Amino acid sequence: MQNHSFVTEFILLGLSQNPKVQKIIFVILLLSYMAILGGNLLIVVTISSSPALLGSPMYFFLAFLSLLDACFSTAISPKLIVDSLSERKTISFEGCMTQIFAEHFFAGAEVIVLTVMAYDRYVAIFKHLHYSSIMNWRLCGILMRVAWTGCFLHSTIQILFVLQLPFCGPNVIENFMCELYTVLELAYKDSHVFGFFVVANSGLMCIMIFSLLLVSYGITLFSLRTHSTEGQWKALSTCGSQIAVVVLFFVPCIVMNVGPPSTFSFDKTITVF
Repeated sequence: MQNHSFVTEFILLGLSQNPKVQKIIFVILLLSYMAILGGNLLIVVTISSSPALLGSPMYFFLAFLSLLDACFSTAISPKLIVDSLSERKTISFEGCMTQIFAEHFFAGAEVIVLTVMAYDRYVAIFKHLHYSSIMNWRLCGILMRVAWTGCFLHSTIQILFVLQLPFCGPNVIENFMCELYTVLELAYKDSHVFGFFVVANSGLMCIMIFSLLLVSYGITLFSLRTHSTEGQWKALSTCGSQIAVVVLFFVPCIVMNVGPPSTFSFDKTITVF
């Protein structure tokens, strides 16, 4: 068969087939999305409207991270909210590919920004006398361009892998969105080789970066024992929250990309999280 996609749309099973449960899911998802969008945009507006905050690299990266998080959620949540009230949940082939691209694009950018924020805290604690000269706006601009370029290359590679596969058979996705692995399972040809590249491009990179970040924060926190009590609390207030975000972000990503086969309900829970 020619390497051509005959599937024009995919059917999503959603989170539940029970109409009553779907209404509850709709309310929960709508409130969650409003909280996510409102909270992140409030952070962006607050930092942007304050020259003192915007002039600090730490708050600049925080605003950028919040903007990415709002875009990430917007790429997935609106359709999920609408589908929670629909009897037949479908998405076009082009829409599915766009969703996968957006998912990896914004997630990849968040990974880079979280890494940059860890480096920023490292410089602030270990090189505090030279912090302003090291973390200047020229370096911040370079790091942001690296984030945009890196996430674009990552998501493009993922999509190119998927587009090499012919989709001319099953079109039912056992999830509520176009997640990469569930889409690969629908391909006509054996996708194990492509799945290996996907794991190498997403899963292993997540594990490596997550491990490096934990080591970095561990060294930073260990070094605080020689600082004053006030300095320790000040560093812990920022590093502690960043560590929490890193763990909550990377653990589901790692489970989704390199985790063992599991039940569909567990997969959906991890994907929602």
